[in-house]
Amino acid sequence: MNAPIDTHLSPAIPVEFTECFQRQRAAYFADPVPSYASRRADLENLALMLKENKDALIAAINADYGNRSTFETLFAEFFVVLQEIKDNLKHLKKWMRPQKRKIDLILYPTSSVAVIPQPLGVIGVIVPWNFPLNLSFAPLAAIFGAGNRAMLKMSENSANLARLLIEITPKYFPPEKLQFFEDGGGRGPAFSSLPFDHLFFTGSGQTGRAVMASAARNLTPVTLELGGKSPAVVGPDFPIATAADRIMWVKAFNAGQICTNVDYVYLPAGCEEVFAAEAKRVVTERYPDINHNDYTSIIDQRSYDRLQATLDDAIAKGARVVNLFEDCKPDANQRKFPLTLVFNVTDEMEIMQREIFGPLLPIKTYQYAQEVVDYVNAHDRPLAFYPFTHDKALQDFYITRVMSGGVSVNTALLHVAQHDIPFGGVGASGMGHYHGLEGFTTFSKMRPVFYQGRFSAIKLMMLPPYEKSANKVINMLIKFFG
Repeated sequence: MNAPIDTHLSPAIPVEFTECFQRQRAAYFADPVPSYASRRADLENLALMLKENKDALIAAINADYGNRSTFETLFAEFFVVLQEIKDNLKHLKKWMRPQKRKIDLILYPTSSVAVIPQPLGVIGVIVPWNFPLNLSFAPLAAIFGAGNRAMLKMSENSANLARLLIEITPKYFPPEKLQFFEDGGGRGPAFSSLPFDHLFFTGSGQTGRAVMASAARNLTPVTLELGGKSPAVVGPDFPIATAADRIMWVKAFNAGQICTNVDYVYLPAGCEEVFAAEAKRVVTERYPDINHNDYTSIIDQRSYDRLQATLDDAIAKGARVVNLFEDCKPDANQRKFPLTLVFNVTDEMEIMQREIFGPLLPIKTYQYAQEVVDYVNAHDRPLAFYPFTHDKALQDFYITRVMSGGVSVNTALLHVAQHDIPFGGVGASGMGHYHGLEGFTTFSKMRPVFYQGRFSAIKLMMLPPYEKSANKVINMLIKFFG
């Protein structure tokens, strides 16, 4: 059982947080291992909540952004999540079964062992603004599948969505099962100070460190899905036009506001102008102008200003920029920032020092593959890595020599949408995994249980004085099995 809330060490915790936590904790102790039928009903209600409120949820997200592409919301927030829930429903019964494990020979055949997946209890989830439905409902699929209860704090940039979720959730779940909360400005430290049984956070590395520090006061285990500068490298054999087509689709998605987006591209030296021309062609074909509804706004003024300052800094330090929207300048009123290639970048520029989280794409060049490996490995491990090459040996070279949270080969981003492989970071890009079986395991206590049979063979060695026979037996076993 977790320690009680320590108000001396924690920031002031809102009453609504503590009341919900205590209610959910009591419900967990009253029903610590929900049945398969109960968990299945929770997952089905989760999907129903999305389907029955689709239009209102889309409108709320659009209001929070100013303009959010409806397709992007449907694809990343609905389709992907509903598929995740469906996958959990398909495999849940199998995942819940106790796992038989091998018994050590000295105890065979009178004993047995098993690993039993059991719910942890009350899970806290801190949700970012960039994919607020995906990054709340996808973890919830794993949390509910594992039999837990959940409290979710939304971002201050998701105020409209948070209010809607708070309004509609009671129609599908009682508060002792699920409750959403608005951020309300600065309530994150208080939320992460609650003695959850597990805390799941998606966001920046800087905030992730603070969340982990708060959780450490309660020895609360954490899953941190952070970010970083995820690179793409285009191999000399790969068509530049295809690379530009795939990379620019990802970079334009959500206006680049994705933790696994391509943060910079390595091109073979001499391919810069061809890539720029192909990128401009792709963007011109897909977006008539910067204010097209399919091109998403930057989330808030602070982020818009940060992108402008980042670009200005690069230009002042010698970068050459190519605005892929031709004559369309940034639109401060709509917070629309054009897709922009940035050449001649250096590590002294801000654009290469932190995650961009927007539609700016630095371009670097290389002569040899080892140059790319050395550069990436000299920096924090990225959340994702994207090698573009049909050369199997070169694919393996990059995958084995560059450590990252995940990899997509010959495309970007799409590994995140695969439900049967885990998603998570490594090093500065995060810790822990979810999606599919790994999500179920993350939110379960995989509890080892030893069952002693009627007869205990080891009893022959457990009767002092050991000098009589036990020492001889144990030395014989060490010699035989050691």
